Amino acid sequence: MKQGFRLTRERTVGGKTTVRVAYGITTLTGVRGTAKALLKLTRDHWAIENSLHDVRDVTLREDACRVRSGSAPQVLAAVRSAVVHLLSGVAAKSRPEALEYLQINPDEARSLIGIPQPQ
Repeated sequence: MKQGFRLTRERTVGGKTTVRVAYGITTLTGVRGTAKALLKLTRDHWAIENSLHDVRDVTLREDACRVRSGSAPQVLAAVRSAVVHLLSGVAAKSRPEALEYLQINPDEARSLIGIPQPQ
């Protein structure tokens, strides 16, 4: 560990303000790990969290999954990530809408993963 940092987040929703404090540690020195650089790294991390993990959690209900043993959780996480990628190729306003569209149109879902159309 080269340094620690504190990040204070303030959020106002519906006129109510909440403040949360997060702490972190890093191996970056003060020269490379300036306050501005650490803030950017933290924001970049949360951008990934919000774009992929939130979609897996909310759209694909990953947190509700009861699978907890062996390699199954890792396999399911990989499958969910692949599904998120496939959903991005569907012309829809959102991933939940794309998921619903593919449920209604299974032939399109099959073609997305390379399964030939039934004849």
